[in-house]
Amino acid sequence: MLRLRAICPFSWRVFQFRPFSFEPLLSRMNKCTDEEQIFDLIEKNKAILSEKQVACALSMLWQFQKQKISLLKNVECIRDHPQFLTLHNLATTKMEFMNDNTLVNVLYIIQQFGFEAHDPLVEALVTEAWRRLERFDINMLSKFSSCLADQHLCFSPLMGKIADIVNRNLETIQDLRCLSVLMVSISSLISQRFQEQLVNKAEQLFDTIDSSQVNTARRIVQFLRNIKYNYYPLLERCNKVFLSNVNHLDLDSISKILSLYHSLQFHSFEFILMTKKRLTEMIPLFDHPASFVKLFVTLGPVAGPEEEKQLKSTILLMSEELTGQQALAVMGAMEEMESRNSRLIKKIASILYKHLDNYKPVELLRITQALIFLHFQSKELLVKLRELLLSYLKVSVIPSETSLLVCALSMLPSPRLDEAKISQIEAVLPQCDLNDLNSFATSVLRCIQYDPMYRNNTPGKQLKLLQKLDHYGRQRLRKCSSLNLLWEEVKSLKGDWFADSLLEETVVTLQRLIDEINYINVAGIASFISRTNYLSTSLLDRIASVVLQQNEKIHPFAILAIILPFSALNYDPPQRDEFFGTCLQHLNSYLSILDPLKLVFLGYSLATREYFSEDLLKAIFNIRFLAKLDSQLELLCSSLNMKVQFRLMELNRAVCLECPEYQIPWFHDRFCQQQYKKDFGSMNGAQQQIYKMLAEVLGGINFVKASVLTPYYYTIDFECILDKRKKPIPYGSHNTTLGKLPKIHSELNTQIAGSRLPPGAEKIALEFLDSRAFCRNIPHLKGKSAMKKRHLEILGYHVIQIPHFEWNSMALSTKNARMDYLRERIFGEGKSSS
Repeated sequence: MLRLRAICPFSWRVFQFRPFSFEPLLSRMNKCTDEEQIFDLIEKNKAILSEKQVACALSMLWQFQKQKISLLKNVECIRDHPQFLTLHNLATTKMEFMNDNTLVNVLYIIQQFGFEAHDPLVEALVTEAWRRLERFDINMLSKFSSCLADQHLCFSPLMGKIADIVNRNLETIQDLRCLSVLMVSISSLISQRFQEQLVNKAEQLFDTIDSSQVNTARRIVQFLRNIKYNYYPLLERCNKVFLSNVNHLDLDSISKILSLYHSLQFHSFEFILMTKKRLTEMIPLFDHPASFVKLFVTLGPVAGPEEEKQLKSTILLMSEELTGQQALAVMGAMEEMESRNSRLIKKIASILYKHLDNYKPVELLRITQALIFLHFQSKELLVKLRELLLSYLKVSVIPSETSLLVCALSMLPSPRLDEAKISQIEAVLPQCDLNDLNSFATSVLRCIQYDPMYRNNTPGKQLKLLQKLDHYGRQRLRKCSSLNLLWEEVKSLKGDWFADSLLEETVVTLQRLIDEINYINVAGIASFISRTNYLSTSLLDRIASVVLQQNEKIHPFAILAIILPFSALNYDPPQRDEFFGTCLQHLNSYLSILDPLKLVFLGYSLATREYFSEDLLKAIFNIRFLAKLDSQLELLCSSLNMKVQFRLMELNRAVCLECPEYQIPWFHDRFCQQQYKKDFGSMNGAQQQIYKMLAEVLGGINFVKASVLTPYYYTIDFECILDKRKKPIPYGSHNTTLGKLPKIHSELNTQIAGSRLPPGAEKIALEFLDSRAFCRNIPHLKGKSAMKKRHLEILGYHVIQIPHFEWNSMALSTKNARMDYLRERIFGEGKSSS
C-alpha cells in the first residue's frame, strides 16, 4: 500500500480529499430555499467539499439571485459574504478537477456575481478553458465565448481561436441557439466571407427553432447589427418571432430590439404598434427611476399625446433621483420627441450640469446637440460645457474623438478656431477617414458662419485648413480599392463641404469600382445617388443591370431604395419597362405586408416615372390600407408625418390626372385647402421683379397673374392667356374668378383649363426653375418638376419653364435681354418647352 502511495501520490491526494459519498450533500443543497441555508452547508462542510459541490453551491446561489427583484443589491450582498469567499477559494483549488461543463458554468456564474477579468479565479478559469478549448462541444463553446465577450475580449487571440473552431465545424453545427451566441461573440473579427456563411447557416437553421425563442432571434439581429448588414430575409423572420411573442416581451427586450432595428434602419410598423400598446400598459407599473427612464426612452418617441403627458409628468416627479446617465438618456429621448416642455428641459439640464464633469467626450457632444435642438439657453451650463470640451481637446490624439469635440465646440455660441485648435486638427488629418474629415470641415464652416469676427472676411488659416481637408479627402478616395470599404465611409456623409468638394471625386471612385456593385450593396449605392442628386448614367445603368440579373437575391424591401434615384433624377435605364416590371413583380407578393409609408413612397416614385401598377394602386387606395396608414402616421415625427401625407396627395393627383380609367377618386380637397392657406402668401422680391417684366411684355398688370393655384392644387409662378392670334387677354374679360383659390368639385377632376376660355385661347404657365429643380452636376430636369410640367399640360396649360442658369446667364444680364427672352418664350411658335 505504501509503495502504491509512493508511485501515485497525485492520485492518492485526489481520493484523499473526496468524501465517502457526496450525493447526500448535493441533495441537501438542491433542497435549500435561500442563500443562508447554502452558506450554512458550506461552513459546515468546507473541508470536504468536492468540485461538483462547489459548482452546485454557486449555481444555487445564482438561481436565487435571478429570482430577486433588486438584482444588483443582492449580488453585492452575496458576493461579500464570508462563505462566498470560501467558495471562491475552493473553486480556485479544485478547478483542475472540474469537467468541461462545470468549468465553464463556474466561470459564467463567477462573472455574473461581478468579478472582473483581472480576478485570479477568473484568470485561472479562462486559462484552463483555453487549454481545453478544442474538446468543447458547441454548447460549452458558446457559453465560454459569451463569458469572454463580457470581459471585452472580443478582439483577443482566444476569441480568434474560437472563431477558427466555428469556421472549421460550421457544417456540423445544428443548434441555432448556441450558434447565435457564437455569432455575436466573434462578429468583430471575422471576414466578410465568413459573415455571409454564418448568415446563410442561420437562415438554414431558422426553421429548426421554436417560435418562442426570442433570445435566439434577438442575437441574430444583434449579429446583423454588429456586421452592419441589414439582411432583410433574416430580419423579417426574426421580426415574426418577436411579433408572435410580443405579449411576453418585457421592457428590456423591447428596448433592445427597437434599438437594434434603429441601428439597422429596419422598420416594422406592426412591431412598433404592438409594442407601443404593451409599453403603454407598463406606465403605471414602474416607480423606480432606472426602469422608468428605460420606458421613457423606448415609448416616448412613438407615444401619443396622452401617453407623452403621463411620461413627462412622471419623469418630472422622480427627476431628483436620476443619475447622470439616466438624465442623459432622458434628454436624448426628449430631442427625438421634439419636446418643448420647458419645465422638464430645465430640470433635466440642471441634473446634466451637476454631472457634467463625469461625461465622456461623445456624451458631451450628445448633450450639446440636444440643448441646441431644444433651444435651451443657460449661460452657466454652456460656459462649463465649453471648458470641459476644451480640456478634453487639449489632450485628444484620436481623430474621431478630436472631430467630435471640435464639432461640439462649433455648435456653442460664438464658436472660434484659434491657432492651437487648427494645429491640433492639422496634426490628426493624415489619420482621418472621410467621416472625420467631413466632421472637421462642417465644424470649420460653422465657425466661419457664426463667429462675428469672420463675417466680413475669412482668415487665411481657416481657408488653408479647408484646403488641406479637401486634399486629404481626395487622396483617401483615390487610394480606395474596395467598394465595401468606401461605402462604410461615404454612406452617411452629408453637408455642404462634401457636396461641394468631394462629391464628384466620390462618384468617380464609385465608377472606378462599378463592377463591385452587387445585390448586397445595390440598394445602398442607389440611396447615395438619390441623396446627393448626382446623375451618373453609368452607375444607374449598372444598378438596373444588377436588378435584372440578380433580382432573386434582392429582397423586396430594398426595391424602394433602388427605384428612388431613377424617379428623383428623371432617368430611364436602357431596359426601362423590363427594369420597372421586374421591380414590381418582385414586390407583388409583399404588397400586403410592406409598411404603409413605404408603399406610398413607392407608388409616388413610380408615378413620377409615368409607371402605374394597377395592383399597387389597388393596394394603396382602399379603406383598410388608408386606416392602417393613419395609425402609422400617429407614430411619426411631425416632419415625416407631413411628408407622407404630401406624397399620398401627390400620388392621388397623379393617378387622377394620368390614369382616370382606374376611377380612383380625388379625396385631398380639404387637406390641400388647409395646407395651401398656410403657405399661400404675398410675392417675394424676385417674383415682383419678374411680375413687372411680364406686365411690360404682355401690355399691362391685368394681363398676368402671379402665384396661381390650379385645379388639383398645383401652384404656378405666373399665368397669362393668349387668344388664337397670340395676343394677351386681360383677366376679367372671361368667366374666371380672380384672386380666389379655385374650388375643385368631383365633376371637374378631369376638366382642362382651356374649357372655360374663349375659343382658340390658350392658358400659359410660366415656371421659374431654381437649382433645386435640376440634378446637381448637369442641367437635367428632376422627376418632380418633369411630372408637374406633364400634369399642367394635361390640365390644359402651355408650360414655359425658365431655368435659373438661363435667366442668370451673361446673355441675359440686362433688362432688355430678359424682356426679349420672355417675348420669345411666350409668343414664339411650338409646343411647351423646357
